[in-house]
Amino acid sequence: MERLTDVAAAVQSTVESLLGVFESARLAQSPAVPPAQLRVLTIISRNEDTNMSRLAETLDVVPSSASRLCDRLEATGLLRRVPDPRDRREVRLLPTPAARRLLDELRERRRSALAEVLERMSPARRTELVRALAAFDDAATAPAAGEGDGLRTA
Repeated sequence: MERLTDVAAAVQSTVESLLGVFESARLAQSPAVPPAQLRVLTIISRNEDTNMSRLAETLDVVPSSASRLCDRLEATGLLRRVPDPRDRREVRLLPTPAARRLLDELRERRRSALAEVLERMSPARRTELVRALAAFDDAATAPAAGEGDGLRTA
């Protein structure tokens, strides 16, 4: 069996290739939305109860930095700030229909870009890849010895 560090290096290299495919798909978007803003849109589209403090915590930034990101998204029509119905002192962050379309289009672009790469693999290799990715996902989400949770936080 290969040394774990060799396997880790191979996985890292493959992830970098995957990120390159995703980045090419993002840059093909018109207009191209910066990665930090895409991350905000992804976070708020997955959780309708996101407010500024939760967003800042999730991004691991100070609230003023999160607010500036939201200002830019709001100015481009991709984010709305609305009063929280449970606490009027809080503001909820919501993606606009344009933001949802943008995320859907990006997801589709990424799938198409991945399909182009996968098409160059044999069916047997694609099956091996799916099995290996499933095994990796299982290992990543399984509790480590002595821990109660897996590695995934989002």
